[in-house]
Amino acid sequence: MSHVGAPRGRTCSRTLRGVSLLTTGVLALTVLSACTAEKPAGQAQAAPVDIEATGRDAIAQGGTVRWAVDAMPTTLNTFQADSDAATGRIAGAVLPALFTLDRTGRPQRNGDYLESAKIVDREPKQVVLYKLNQQAVWSDGTEIGAPDFVAQWHALRGKDTAYWTARNAGYERIEKIERGKDDLDVRVTFDRPYADWKSLFTPLYPKEVMGSPTSFNDGARSSLKTSAGPFNLKSVDRKAKKATLVRNPRWWGKRAKLDSIVLSAVPRGKRAVALAAGTLDIAEIDRSAAERITTAARANGGTGGQPLAHGPEAGSGPEAGSGPAASLRARAMAHGSPEEKAEAARSARERTAAVAQTYAREQRNLRGYVVRKSLEPAYTQLALNGESGPLADERVRRAVARAIDRKQLAEAVLKPLGLPSKPLGSHLAVAGQPGYADNSDALGTQDTHEAQALLADAGWTVGGARKTDEGTKAGSEGEGKKSPAPEEKAEKSAPADKTRETQESEETEEKTETTEKTEKTEKKTEQTEKADKPDKADRTKNADETDNADTKTGSPSDEGSAGDGDNKPAQDTKPGGVAGAYAPLGTRAPAPNAGPLGKDGKALTLRFVLPSGEGSESLRSVGRRIAAMLDRVGIGTETIKVADNSYFKDHIAAGDYDLALYSWPATAYPATDGRPIFAKPVPASDGSLVVEQNYTRVGTDHIDQLFDQAASELDEGEAHDLMKKADARIWAAAGSIPLYQRPQLVATKPALANAGAFGFSAPRYQDIGFKKSGNSGPTALPTAAPTALPTAVEKSAEPEN
Repeated sequence: MSHVGAPRGRTCSRTLRGVSLLTTGVLALTVLSACTAEKPAGQAQAAPVDIEATGRDAIAQGGTVRWAVDAMPTTLNTFQADSDAATGRIAGAVLPALFTLDRTGRPQRNGDYLESAKIVDREPKQVVLYKLNQQAVWSDGTEIGAPDFVAQWHALRGKDTAYWTARNAGYERIEKIERGKDDLDVRVTFDRPYADWKSLFTPLYPKEVMGSPTSFNDGARSSLKTSAGPFNLKSVDRKAKKATLVRNPRWWGKRAKLDSIVLSAVPRGKRAVALAAGTLDIAEIDRSAAERITTAARANGGTGGQPLAHGPEAGSGPEAGSGPAASLRARAMAHGSPEEKAEAARSARERTAAVAQTYAREQRNLRGYVVRKSLEPAYTQLALNGESGPLADERVRRAVARAIDRKQLAEAVLKPLGLPSKPLGSHLAVAGQPGYADNSDALGTQDTHEAQALLADAGWTVGGARKTDEGTKAGSEGEGKKSPAPEEKAEKSAPADKTRETQESEETEEKTETTEKTEKTEKKTEQTEKADKPDKADRTKNADETDNADTKTGSPSDEGSAGDGDNKPAQDTKPGGVAGAYAPLGTRAPAPNAGPLGKDGKALTLRFVLPSGEGSESLRSVGRRIAAMLDRVGIGTETIKVADNSYFKDHIAAGDYDLALYSWPATAYPATDGRPIFAKPVPASDGSLVVEQNYTRVGTDHIDQLFDQAASELDEGEAHDLMKKADARIWAAAGSIPLYQRPQLVATKPALANAGAFGFSAPRYQDIGFKKSGNSGPTALPTAAPTALPTAVEKSAEPEN
């Protein structure tokens, strides 16, 4: 799927966390240890990595791997704000990483660089002693040592504004760095305890890069003259959109199996065609490309005389008779002379035959690939903007959350892929991390009646919109938010029966647009998608809520809203529930589907902002499902479709939305990385809000305090408990509703070993290569059975990639 251009953050350092949209790939971030109390064994298991794990003795020496990235990096300095996934990919192969990730997301000492690293003193101050590998050297022959640590600390501690660096938490806590008995012993003293010390100095840059603002700002943007990994960066050809890494002759560890790695910038929507052309060996792909590969593998030499299941002019299904040739033929038959009609029909047949031949050739070549799948260390969330309007009232936010069936959404996206489809229960960890815990009980499960009762308690009633002009809304427009730009499309939700009609109309419109794009053969499989029909929400009430004494107080400082709406502190609870998660006892809920709600003559309508790009249909599909769920409790939605390149900058970051969908990467260091995302916004001198990365504008002082305490807690168990409490508070505030962990689909050559769907684990680039018995040619048949996707695919729930 296409990228939507959200700004990127760090790759493996303590800079700003990288936000991404539902349709984008997430940065290869450092994602390590857990953050909440441990679950019993057997619960919340992570999806296994799928990388064709192979011993080094079974891998051939030599060869080149061609690896797709989204774009050429604008900088090679991961500590700058415009670093991206390609920056991280290169850094991981050519620079020191003191701690790397295992498959459960736990940090592991990297023996190629560290003999040991541990806390040697806690009182009066925390001291960490690093003992560096005596063989570790930079590519120019100088040893990696204390001067490199000092230079990086000076650059990133935030005291010299001449360094154009993104936020790099942790470095500002360092008091001093000293040389031990030699430069290979590095003593780091902190002026206050720092639990996430393992996040620091990864990647580690040479002092030549970090030593001055000029070299930091400009010296590492387009080249890395000095490196220290299994590979060196040979070149970045921006015109050819290729970056070439070559084996490092000075590498002291196990020799890299590959001669080189070529990173090629290929948009996600064009990767199926690039794979079929044999120009790539590995690429992260979307659902439609994965289906093409698995369909090609099942064909095993051809369709056997049967019509293609998908593709141009498929013999059956929704695409039959609706392709570009059919559209052209229909127009010709409706207008013009008999001769013109005949000519148009002949041209259409020729065009159809040519497109079908191209597609069939691509399908034959795609048999030379397999699909590897896992779950990304990232999660998709529904964001609720609590700055103003109805969502400034925490009861309305909670009502939205209680109206949504997260289980249904997770299953629609993940179950067709054969991946674990349990909804994510934490903002601060994902399933499989050692400290993962489901804290969603702090808010409660889907319950239509509870959602309606919360809305009624907030004053939203069936007759409330009829007191004055029914065209006035209580949503963003009613609060003075800016109107949609000319390129933005708005769709209002209607009562239940009209909602379905709107969805069918939207699908027809999208199909018409698709058929007109005859030049894009790689999009053909997307034309077979069927309409998303909202399933009936599970209306059973939540029972057996987890008892959590810490979240029962309901005090304003703990659970208060960040907005200025008519926010009524909700202190009523059900046994075992959380303050405000339920309407006060005796509140009468409206009858189901009784009509849209309103208050003071204003309808309850929320602006749901989604990107309009070709690769964003899966996002819109999830959005349609959510809109239908909200409609059942009387909450209207107005879907605003905006250009991909403005979705994040002009809407999410600017706060010009009520509801939105985007993703956050999971992290090993929630106390550090999570705080700016969930920090309580503070007023600026000009009257605006300083939100850091909290784009929902919802937070509390108590949440901030818990993050600060966890960041200074050196006992891992105690830190997990603090993060569990913080997560429960975040759930109760109902500004961010995690939906599911994102799927990861990767196409690779069958003979390519130790590469694929990595999940949490960091690639070991020196171990990647082609199996001795494999064939890496572009038309090679698989040497092993590919990972098959289920044949029964719910098209409307196509997952993002």
